[in-house]
Amino acid sequence: MEGSTVGLLFRWGHFLAGITWIGLLYYFNFVQVPFLKTVSAEGKAEAFKHLVPRALAWFRYSALATWLFGAALLGPNLGDAFMLQGPYAVIGMGAWLGTIMLLNVWGIIWPNQKRVLGLIPATAEEKPKAARRAFLASRTNTMLSIPMLFFMAASKHGLALFN
Repeated sequence: MEGSTVGLLFRWGHFLAGITWIGLLYYFNFVQVPFLKTVSAEGKAEAFKHLVPRALAWFRYSALATWLFGAALLGPNLGDAFMLQGPYAVIGMGAWLGTIMLLNVWGIIWPNQKRVLGLIPATAEEKPKAARRAFLASRTNTMLSIPMLFFMAASKHGLALFN
């Protein structure tokens, strides 16, 4: 697929979805969370009703699109990347980190945010616990994004570092 028009479209899809995903990840951690600590209960309720669900939808689907485009780009080399073999070892590290992050989004952050936002039933005692779990998974993803981005970039532009 390297060098083909389809490959170029997948690369751009991966790139743009990744910018959206990581941009929203940083927005949540560095802008929204601190902001919501300072607003009134009414302001928080408005954000949880209108802003947060929309941002979370873009967040989780851009995470999925990023992973799918990345897997498509690796194509038949996906196994070598995930087994960290040969020239695909470096991109494989990035792919593993991205996969862990994707699983955090869909398996921890989103299920817990649904409780916080009242999209699924949760008691008053469960909501703070769910918020804490989502927060910790999101902070974990923020930290994992740094080496993930490094390995993604190093796969083509910094491979000499690993020889």
